[in-house]
Amino acid sequence: MAQSAHSFVRGNTAQFYEWLDSSSAPGVPEGPPIWICGDCHVGNLGPVADAAGRIRIHVRDLDQTVIGNPALDLIRLALSLASAARGSNLPGVVTAHMLEAVMEGYESAFEHDFDEAQDNSEPPDAVRIAMREARRRTWKQLAKEHIGDTRPKIPLGPKFWPITEDERGAIESVFSDRSVARVVTMVESRSDEAKVDVIDSAYWMKGCSSLGLLRYGALLGVSDETLNPAELCLMDIKEAVASVAPAAKGAEMPDDYGQRVVEGALHISPFLGERMSATTLLDRPVFIRELLPQDLALELNRMMSDEVMKTAAYLATVVGFAHARQMDSSTRSSWQNELSSNRSPDLDAPSWLWTNVVGLLIDHERTYLEHCRRYALADQAR
Repeated sequence: MAQSAHSFVRGNTAQFYEWLDSSSAPGVPEGPPIWICGDCHVGNLGPVADAAGRIRIHVRDLDQTVIGNPALDLIRLALSLASAARGSNLPGVVTAHMLEAVMEGYESAFEHDFDEAQDNSEPPDAVRIAMREARRRTWKQLAKEHIGDTRPKIPLGPKFWPITEDERGAIESVFSDRSVARVVTMVESRSDEAKVDVIDSAYWMKGCSSLGLLRYGALLGVSDETLNPAELCLMDIKEAVASVAPAAKGAEMPDDYGQRVVEGALHISPFLGERMSATTLLDRPVFIRELLPQDLALELNRMMSDEVMKTAAYLATVVGFAHARQMDSSTRSSWQNELSSNRSPDLDAPSWLWTNVVGLLIDHERTYLEHCRRYALADQAR
């Protein structure tokens, strides 16, 4: 998180909601209660494959998903785009126009006679390159990226740590459950009756959201009469916790945190949701998914001014489709009308979006510098 202000914004979801709940934040329009991502920053969008191998740009991370106000996803996306633009040394006027593009892209998703088979518009070059890379990726590339080798072994080191026999036994028990193993056997040509074996497992120190929680990588072998030798697959097992995103009043969601994550994924990012399963491990709720080679995060660390508007509009359209899929025609129309209110005659971005993003940028910059100061003092002490 100390690497850049943009990394700090991405890794600090709690501060985002604390600021929006403070007296400093202007009013946010109240949208219809639907499943939202809850942490809709740029890095949580990217190419995602379904079980049949089809690829779309979808939301990739649903840890914070709840039934809530869709405007929160829109502000979170706009903030991360603005932060990326600032980190790329783009002038402030670009950020102003970029927020207009966010609104234009988001609302465009609501202007169709909606069809679930319909999806996002033609992607800009930055996104098209990521999709092309996703289509070409193989298991070998995935293995080298995450575990450093294609051999059936998870190498211990900075990313993977040893686990106890109790942990190992619990992981093996989880995948002996056929309802959980189905997230493996359902992918492409694998048989539902294929045998699933845990070859190796380790604790996975993967990022800020994993710290202090259960997080494991499990290397599985999948075998049947058509698979010789056995196929290898890498599973991500992550503890599910309470979301920091505010839920809509009276929203009915699963009490089990893992089931909440899977349910949200099925609504927001169906390609990913159908490949996930919720269970318990060591009496704690977890959700599980296979990491496919096609699943990639969008990296927009260096944004060029000629691509910013197209990329912002496109990603906002992705989020718009994720929201619009959950609404009927009258609800979509009502939400569009709400979004179009409170706008300046000179700018398309509504004042509530602009004011929130600017306030959040200022608040995060202050706490980012304080975070870096504490990090430097701790590093000096070592």
